[in-house]
Amino acid sequence: MITSIRAASRTLADFLQAQLEADPALDGLFTTSGTAKVYLNTPADMAGRTGLSVWLYQVVRDEHTLNAPPPRVSATGQRSTVLPLRLHYLLAPIGPSGQTDAPETEQVILGKALHALHARPVLRGTLLSDDYEGTSTELTVRLEPLSIDQLGRIWDALGTSYRTSVSMEVSVVELFADTVVTPGPPVLVPVLEPGIEVR
Repeated sequence: MITSIRAASRTLADFLQAQLEADPALDGLFTTSGTAKVYLNTPADMAGRTGLSVWLYQVVRDEHTLNAPPPRVSATGQRSTVLPLRLHYLLAPIGPSGQTDAPETEQVILGKALHALHARPVLRGTLLSDDYEGTSTELTVRLEPLSIDQLGRIWDALGTSYRTSVSMEVSVVELFADTVVTPGPPVLVPVLEPGIEVR
């Protein structure tokens, strides 16, 4: 799907939103009556907002599955030009502005997000959102160890002050055109002679 990147982002954000809403340590901050939310905005765009920024800052080709055979969609057809991607997200908690305990709240938000993704590193089934809903897609999420210099360069590009943050990688996201199906080699089924038992 050409919407796979958006679907992956929405799946990640919706999963984290549900986990943060369910955590009593956050005192209802993320519930419908609360003020916090998981956003796909950059941390620089979070002025006046409270919650968790889940910002897609880099998209790279997945070299490990690039040469995999195209997925078969029928006995005689296969999908063409599948581009496998790895998505890199910056997770940055934003506490309530003007409150003295905002840094503590940010650390709880970040801790809950990290624990939720560690406990459920593969998002599938009912956890999928957007155009992934009802599909057999599986998204693997892992903590990406970046040095303080690497994180600092990301924040420099944002043009805002550095905040405590982590990078998460989501893979493999397959990008393809929904309507393009090319003829593929037929599925070969072995024909056994009667009376021959295969062990």
